[in-house]
Amino acid sequence: MTPSVTPVPSLPFTTWFRIYLRLFAVQGAWNYETLLGNGIAFCMEPALRLLPGGVNDPRYREALGRHTRYFNAHPYLAGVAVGALARAELDGVPAALIERFRTALGGPLGSVGDRLVWASWLPLCSLVALGAFGSGARPIVVIATFLGLYNAGHLWMRAWGLTVGFQRGLRVADALGHPVLRRGPQYVGSVAALLAGISIPLAVDRIVMEGRTLAGEMILVAIVGGAVLARFGERAEGWRLALIALALFVLYSVIPK
Repeated sequence: MTPSVTPVPSLPFTTWFRIYLRLFAVQGAWNYETLLGNGIAFCMEPALRLLPGGVNDPRYREALGRHTRYFNAHPYLAGVAVGALARAELDGVPAALIERFRTALGGPLGSVGDRLVWASWLPLCSLVALGAFGSGARPIVVIATFLGLYNAGHLWMRAWGLTVGFQRGLRVADALGHPVLRRGPQYVGSVAALLAGISIPLAVDRIVMEGRTLAGEMILVAIVGGAVLARFGERAEGWRLALIALALFVLYSVIPK
């Protein structure tokens, strides 16, 4: 059966902005039964008001109830699901097709988000801030560096996800092939490994001030780190660069000034 499609070129800005603000509370009603389900429905609600008949029409209540069910995704990429599902509802896509699309969408958004944010972006921002500390920056500058960099990333991801999700609708899977999502974790992980080799020695040097008194401890850390990476290296992004960083860490700690 071919769905009856009503073209919706774009969301009104006020609706888009209300949904964007609600995305910051997408985990507000998280629970073990529905996970993000209630949050997804809460975020979509301003768009569902645009359905024919508005909030008094049965379609509004049916759609709102449909999206309170179980759903899981990374919170920063939940905007992709919210935008795509809102577009499907406004296009009049049959409920059964929306249910199947919804089920298929959660897994990829969760795995991509975990790799990009928790395993790559967050460590990178931490290492940049650590490098600023090691370079002699004041504590307020270190904190501002971390918060500014980290929040810029997730603010952009929420806005991009909502926009691209609504534009693509049921074809949003194409957006998950975006280079930032597909190759980003690998590149960010490599840069993070490189920064680890620079930032950690600088920070340690600033803390101990004597620079070389922790040579033994540094070697022990390098040995333990190398063993961990050798055990889990096949599953670690940029592990070769991490080994190089550890080796540089050792050299830095043993070469006399």
